[in-house]
Amino acid sequence: MKRFSILAAAVLLPQAALAHVGHPGRGQFADGLAHPAGGADHLLAMVALGLLAAQIGGRAMWALPLAFVGSMVAGGLAGVGGLPFPGVEPMILASVIVLGALVATAARPPLALLAPGAAVFGFAHGWAHGAEGPSQGLAAYAAGFALATLALHLAGMAAGKALNHGALLRGLGGGTAVAGLALAMGA
Repeated sequence: MKRFSILAAAVLLPQAALAHVGHPGRGQFADGLAHPAGGADHLLAMVALGLLAAQIGGRAMWALPLAFVGSMVAGGLAGVGGLPFPGVEPMILASVIVLGALVATAARPPLALLAPGAAVFGFAHGWAHGAEGPSQGLAAYAAGFALATLALHLAGMAAGKALNHGALLRGLGGGTAVAGLALAMGA
């Protein structure tokens, strides 16, 4: 039911799903915490990375989330610094589609390929967070979005472990990829 709700929201409200509106008045840390959940593209990619990490297991359980979050913080600094990233939205949408497809197919690429891929996707998500973030209180904002992202990865990992590599886990991956395609078509 949750997968249907997420997919329906992604299909019916693609522009709203890509909107990353500010959250005025809450403070930089709270704004950072809220930002990853402010768009379906971010939310889906971050949970899907956790699902993938759990599905692969072993060192991927920590290497993928840490590569994503570490690179995301660097991307956030690049976004705040005004460094250009003309393909940021397509890269973010690609992260949703690719991560979802990897989970759906139960693919097991080598960690030497997955970790840099997670870092590239993390940089893109971070750039968007940074470019849309506050001009002051950057450290608190970055701490908030890094913590929220890690929490979303952990939620995906917990769900992936609970689903124990079953068909439902692959179905969630497929639903994520389809939602990413719907977002891409609506963008």
